[in-house]
Amino acid sequence: MQSPADRQDRQEYPAHWEADVVLRDGGTARVRPITVDDAGRLVSFYEQVSDESKYYRFFAPYPRLSAKDVHRFTHHDFVDRVGLAATVGGEFVATVRYDRIGANGMPASAPADEAEVAFLVQDAHQGRGVASALLEHIAAVARERGIRRFAAEVLPANTKMIKVFTDAGYTQKRSFEDGVVRLEFDLEPTDRSVAVQHAREQRAEARSVRRLLAPGSVAVIGVGRAAGGVGRGVLGNIREAGYQGRLHAVNKAFTADLEEIDGVPAHRSVRDIEGPVDLAVVTVPAEHVPDVVAECGEHGVQGLVVLSAGYAESGPEGRERQRALVRQARAYGMRIIGPNAFGIINTAPGVRLNASLAPEMPRAGRIGLFAQSGAIGIALLSRLHRRGGGVTGVSGVSTFVSSGNRADVSGNDVLQYWYDDPETDVALMYLESIGNPRKFNRLARRTAAAKPLVVVQGAGSAPQGHAVRATRLPHETVSALLRQAGVIRVDTITELVDAGLLLARQPLPAGPRVAILGNSESLGLLTYDRCLAEGLRPSPPLDLTTGATADDFRRALSRALADGTCDAVVVTAIPAIGEGSPGDAELAEALRSAASGASGKPVLVVHVELGGLAEALSAAASTAPQAPGAADAATRPERAPGAPDGTGPPRPAPRPPEAVPDAPEAPPHGAPRLIPAYPAAERAVRALAEAVKYGQWRREATDPGKVPEYEDIDERGAAELIGVLLERGQGLTPGEAETCELLGRYGIPVRRALPAPTPDAAAEAARTLGYPVALKATAPHLRHRADLGGVRLDLANEEQLRRSYAELTELFGKPDELRPVVQGMAPRGVDTVVRAVIDPAAGAVLSFGLAGAPSQLLGDMAHRLVPVTDRDATSLVRSIRTAPLLFGWRGSIPADTPALERLLLRVSRLVDDHPEVVAVTLEPVVVAQRGVSVLGATVRLAPPPARDDLGPRTMPAY
Repeated sequence: MQSPADRQDRQEYPAHWEADVVLRDGGTARVRPITVDDAGRLVSFYEQVSDESKYYRFFAPYPRLSAKDVHRFTHHDFVDRVGLAATVGGEFVATVRYDRIGANGMPASAPADEAEVAFLVQDAHQGRGVASALLEHIAAVARERGIRRFAAEVLPANTKMIKVFTDAGYTQKRSFEDGVVRLEFDLEPTDRSVAVQHAREQRAEARSVRRLLAPGSVAVIGVGRAAGGVGRGVLGNIREAGYQGRLHAVNKAFTADLEEIDGVPAHRSVRDIEGPVDLAVVTVPAEHVPDVVAECGEHGVQGLVVLSAGYAESGPEGRERQRALVRQARAYGMRIIGPNAFGIINTAPGVRLNASLAPEMPRAGRIGLFAQSGAIGIALLSRLHRRGGGVTGVSGVSTFVSSGNRADVSGNDVLQYWYDDPETDVALMYLESIGNPRKFNRLARRTAAAKPLVVVQGAGSAPQGHAVRATRLPHETVSALLRQAGVIRVDTITELVDAGLLLARQPLPAGPRVAILGNSESLGLLTYDRCLAEGLRPSPPLDLTTGATADDFRRALSRALADGTCDAVVVTAIPAIGEGSPGDAELAEALRSAASGASGKPVLVVHVELGGLAEALSAAASTAPQAPGAADAATRPERAPGAPDGTGPPRPAPRPPEAVPDAPEAPPHGAPRLIPAYPAAERAVRALAEAVKYGQWRREATDPGKVPEYEDIDERGAAELIGVLLERGQGLTPGEAETCELLGRYGIPVRRALPAPTPDAAAEAARTLGYPVALKATAPHLRHRADLGGVRLDLANEEQLRRSYAELTELFGKPDELRPVVQGMAPRGVDTVVRAVIDPAAGAVLSFGLAGAPSQLLGDMAHRLVPVTDRDATSLVRSIRTAPLLFGWRGSIPADTPALERLLLRVSRLVDDHPEVVAVTLEPVVVAQRGVSVLGATVRLAPPPARDDLGPRTMPAY
């Protein structure tokens, strides 16, 4: 009989267990199954483990592994006995294994569902979170193999390993016997275990980005000997920005006697640098990058910014080159920004890093920027320079990341960093693609609960260099889901900057009520109209007349801010000519003075051709001491070389000391109220409207609602029915009777419809159902198309039914082409449609709209991620533009929206409980004065798509 240890040859290698993970310190490791080829690596690994760690593992002195041990620990059947290793640079740094056991504690096979688990971590890598990551992965493997519970025996002195188990968040039982602590824990994920996993993921990924953005030492690889070139330019950008760490220039073509270039130590190889190198900026041609990566990995470099092009953006050959680059870097535990990146910037005083192609450092501020495109990154920096310096002074950039092809570090990673970065109050992102929509939505929701997140999302196909999983959801649906997560979704980079500048320093409005005041009646009325168009509630504008003085503005603004009937104030200003007219500086000081007395309401300025006022607002708002000439620098942006229009990145500006805010609702203690100014009313009002909606989302996010329980739901019966139906094939649409039965198990009755292939059959069906009835054509080209005349309603008797039958067949063809059915009449109401679909990228989505033209022609549908809470269902019904039709529009009888919301919650529960239900359509759903009637339903069943958000932490596969 073959023993489990000798069965490996008949088990296929489980390649899907391989994964790259980010560790607690921000480095990476690869997790993979241990095979018979790993004997040498295992012995070498064990030799580097301390005697104490060996004692904790084997409960006795165990200086070396015997040949029998090596055989046992490298031969697995990948079912009852599994071993995983964490590797860095191809060498083992930790191992974990489980052995399936029976009730007597002896080796067993399925159906035994318990296993013993044991870890060993190399001492040099303890404290990096390797064991925690391995526990997540070995638990996922065990669940896949039918194991539901782990047992571990640990010496009481081995507190680190006990902590690994107890902190994991699983349901546990602990006992102590014969001097050994025995831990038993179920492997079914719990709310706490998922929360622990997400918290560890956030800390690890944030740390990995922090290592890139705040390195203690930087090497620029590919610095040319002659002036010009990318490498030489980046080196100059880092040096001129005032980088606070150690800087090195590297080029293998340097002569042996060259010691410096541009005042920076020069080296022929990274290996020649004495001391650690935290970040390497790679500018060499793509064909030379692998050698550079190998040198960096061997020297212990922590991360790479690869500016080199020639990767996935250039076609299939480049795409394979990009995959190889990521695999090589991860093998050494390094993370990558790029390739084909524009670079990174960190304006923090202790860092001042400009490792980018931007020729000059942006002014420091509280706004984080992320752009996948280098061109968009340039545009964002340029606009923030013009608007930041001319409108809001020091509201500049905290960090900037342009990820290029984002082969490794993505917007998700940067969100993890910004979430608890004290230097960033507002996050602005330009996304050409979203690689992991599920994760981005989760991270965006958490980030938006702490600080504003403003996003422009490209509407076209993903750039060639981006690896993006396919989604079947329309762009508008993805945008709606982002808004549900608290994302401030805008359409242009102008709107991105407009919203960012408002949110960076002004408090969030408490509601939609807006006061308008200014010295131009026309501009005030224009602002009023735009407020109405954006769904705000403006008061009639206060016209101060063109003769208004600065003191008039101050008093009017003070009164508006003190008025309890407004939540925000828009000040409109036009140039005034006359002896008493205020100058720009005087007016700006008056507005600042009034705004400083009220901390809870945002103030915006709309100005027309008033360049001086914007600069004056900036100067008036800056209360921190400034170095000589700094005020001039703040109000007079300098032009970057090669940018004659002044749109290039700005020169460095001193950063005033600022306190770190606890929340974005109000400026930090002692910080100035920086008043944003806009050249057009529509831009100011649009930014304010987004702030109002975001403030409302923040308030509601504190109570997201709950997923209600319904006693009449038969979850087990539905699961059994789905199993029986799926036995017929991989994907199918059940018949009407089976669909009605499945929906009925979730308390969703479907009004019965009987086939009517002949007039006599129609009459018989009507007698069965009872008059009045409806006669409908269900052929695909006529289904749900009442506008084409394929439906006859309120047929009160057989005569009317037969006449209608004849009319339909005369108009549209033979009965077998029409597929007519007879259905009992439902109470009159509003026709709606409810849909649910499981998207492989975004997850399960519930959609709602009115039936017919509003949803089909105008796209008036609202969407929510499943599971839907009671608050989600309420907002879903009210989110469509045609919602007033459900609430008594023009004197009509209000529909039973609570019943509609209960239906939405039941559909949500169905697709959430049973991922095999990949699509549901209820159309039409008639919402009457009392109750709802589902007149048509289809369901699609298929094996559930794989979900990567429920398993252990992993990096995107390459």
